[in-house]
Amino acid sequence: MSASPTTLPVDARAQTLGATVAGDPQPSRSSTATAIVYCEANFGAMDGKTANGLVRHSEKYEICSIIDSTQAGTDAGVALGERANRIPIHTSVPAAIAALGQVPDFFIFGMAPSSGVLSNEEREIVLDAIARGMNVVNGLHEFLNDDPEFAAAAAMHDVEILDVRRPRAKKDLQMFSGRIASVTCPRIAVLGTDGAIGKRTTATILAQALNDQGIKTVLIGTGQTGLIQGARYGVALDAIPCQFCSGEMERAIVDAFDAEHPDVIIIEGQGALSHPAYLTSSFILRGSRPQAVILQHAPARAVLGDFPDVAMPTPQSEINLIETFADTKVIGLTINHENMSDADVTGAIDGFEATLGIPATDALTRSPARLVAMVTDAFPELRELLTSPTP
Repeated sequence: MSASPTTLPVDARAQTLGATVAGDPQPSRSSTATAIVYCEANFGAMDGKTANGLVRHSEKYEICSIIDSTQAGTDAGVALGERANRIPIHTSVPAAIAALGQVPDFFIFGMAPSSGVLSNEEREIVLDAIARGMNVVNGLHEFLNDDPEFAAAAAMHDVEILDVRRPRAKKDLQMFSGRIASVTCPRIAVLGTDGAIGKRTTATILAQALNDQGIKTVLIGTGQTGLIQGARYGVALDAIPCQFCSGEMERAIVDAFDAEHPDVIIIEGQGALSHPAYLTSSFILRGSRPQAVILQHAPARAVLGDFPDVAMPTPQSEINLIETFADTKVIGLTINHENMSDADVTGAIDGFEATLGIPATDALTRSPARLVAMVTDAFPELRELLTSPTP
């Protein structure tokens, strides 16, 4: 195919994509939705955070493979510096389909570039996936259902395009109402000192660890990756007009509380309160009014991920800002261990506990019991719910 999506007019492109790609098996029809995740040249990197998250945790899709030609032949878990998980990395969509022996149900665009839109080459790849009979999960700011070329291709091949970030119609959005006061269980937000720093991963591990210990916990998703992973409650905050962000955050939490009657609600953070480009943390703090915050920090990161001229804040400065901005308390620090040895992580944990006076851990490399203890120390009433004592 041509690298340019505008080489052919829409009708001519539809004729080109008119038949399922010759030689492909039929799409999968398994009871669990199968998916391949496209993450070319970004798996394990910051912009690959959607793919990174999906191979670690996915309730909604069975992740069959990752597409990244720069790491083809590697196990996805190993590529993330973790345990092998038997999710292979392939060079291309055709190679992934050939190895799988069937066409998966879904093609997931697994990158989150700051531009929020597809490149010309990426358009071709998504259109090819549609032609092969795959539904598309799109987490970008660009809504593919609004693009005539994608809409025509999806209709022709009888597949769906799921624009995960698309908000409700403005007439259906809610402003903050104060109903959050009716939520009587502890609300804990996992915030950070930067974007793409591991807030969602820590929140997911924390929620699972609490549930495993008998403390019924619901995780509120606030970004596209968490929603793709299968969060039952939440909203992509960065796609909502700012006037409604606090209200939609409040609505998600109240809905979860009313429907699930949890012991704890965990709220996934976005960006950082101090971040010059992202305001989502402020809406999370205002809309959810958390009684506690766990802060995620990357000690080896010297500058903000997408802003190399802006120095990283210190945990202490971020804690001061959070506790000044909102009526809440930072109850613990979690480490992103990028570019750190295990000894470095241990040293950082010990150092931050000594200087900050709060518990610290790494959700990915240390026991989840440390996260549970972080919560039960802050909310002692939860200890009676534990199915086994935490060390």
